[in-house]
Amino acid sequence: MGKTLYLECYSGISGDMTVAALLDLGADRLVLDRVLKSLKVSGFETKISRVVKSGIDACDFDVVLDKEHENHDHDMEYLHGHHHEGHESNHAHGTGTAQDHHHHEHRGIKEITYIIDHSAMTENAKKIALRIFEILAEAESKAHNVPVDQVHFHEVGAVDSIVDIVSVAVCLDNLDVTEVIVPVLCEGRGTVRCQHGILPIPVPAVANIVSANHLHLKMTEVEGELVTPTGAAIVAAVKTKDKLPEIFEIQKIGIGAGKRQYECPGILRAMIISQSAEIDEEKAQTEEFKNPEIRNNPKAENQETKDTIIKMETNIDDCSGEVLGFVMERLMKAGARDVHYVPVFMKKNRPAWVLNVICKEEDMETLQNIIFEETTTIGIRYSRMERTILPRETRTLPTPWGEVLAKVCTLNGKEQLYPEYESVAQLSREKEIPFAEIYRYIVLANKEK
Repeated sequence: MGKTLYLECYSGISGDMTVAALLDLGADRLVLDRVLKSLKVSGFETKISRVVKSGIDACDFDVVLDKEHENHDHDMEYLHGHHHEGHESNHAHGTGTAQDHHHHEHRGIKEITYIIDHSAMTENAKKIALRIFEILAEAESKAHNVPVDQVHFHEVGAVDSIVDIVSVAVCLDNLDVTEVIVPVLCEGRGTVRCQHGILPIPVPAVANIVSANHLHLKMTEVEGELVTPTGAAIVAAVKTKDKLPEIFEIQKIGIGAGKRQYECPGILRAMIISQSAEIDEEKAQTEEFKNPEIRNNPKAENQETKDTIIKMETNIDDCSGEVLGFVMERLMKAGARDVHYVPVFMKKNRPAWVLNVICKEEDMETLQNIIFEETTTIGIRYSRMERTILPRETRTLPTPWGEVLAKVCTLNGKEQLYPEYESVAQLSREKEIPFAEIYRYIVLANKEK
């Protein structure tokens, strides 16, 4: 069915913090170890431990490199700076008095794609990891004014960054996370020194990622960089919503520790929450009908609920069916109540599509951004509409093969049952029973009730 993840980034976010938080949530360490051993990358091992940050117990994920690959905290390069000639880099750590020469492997998106494609990751995990690297490549491309395929990741292409990003993708996939809510990224202030000189916070890569992916950034009074390029890219790649539902339950909490010492705790708190905004809305709409005093009132049985929705619409004349299918998937995951597109003929008899999206007003901005990002449209029409909703509730029903969810609507005192597609489909896959057979059983078994 998929889980909803909420990332609380009040102390910023980095790659290792994210991995640690997901492991603390219950991601399978054995699955992660198997994938990391399959990577065509050498010179590292991982260490998972417990640490205390500002009095809070947290999980710590550390990539320990051998001397040839040692990069210490790769994101700290932005803080302490480095200079290089060819493939040799000179790093200053801490106060800058200790220096070390070592070899850096410069990898481009092509080399990183090869490493990920030839690993033991699932297809979904590969997709997540590649998307994170693509976002980083695009940000670096803009910062240095070079084509994406010519970007060579100096820091994020290092071994520890590859391990961090792959680990995030594997853990998200293993936890079956399908929705990710990130309301805001809290960033520090001041400047940092890197190979290009003194730069303001957020550093160019982070600023480009935030701008290109419409992330919400909040500047704090903390001195130092809280959001690393890897952390920003992770959020940009996996975030589906930026608003929490008004009502939700916390199923589990994971705490990931950062390596740096700042005024703030230096932790990333991740939560698996149990309800989506859509379920909360349905519960709110049907609460009065589940109240015995109302339910036993004959007049109340005919009662209907009214609310307001937004209908967004746009004409698209140069977009493929494959793209529109992907757009529909993203819109539904981001909170759309319904999405459909129909073929039309526009001016000059050009074949085109009309894309329609139904949503709540609070989700409108997020969905508009997706349409602009993923299609060629340059304008979206919208209107507010009132709608009438039958009272409904979601029930768990037994079958000979297992339990399924069904939506039950009430009209004039009579109930109409609608089995949930995903619930029936999942049971069909697990038990290898035809979908239609399960669906018919549910309807017939509950017809006379």
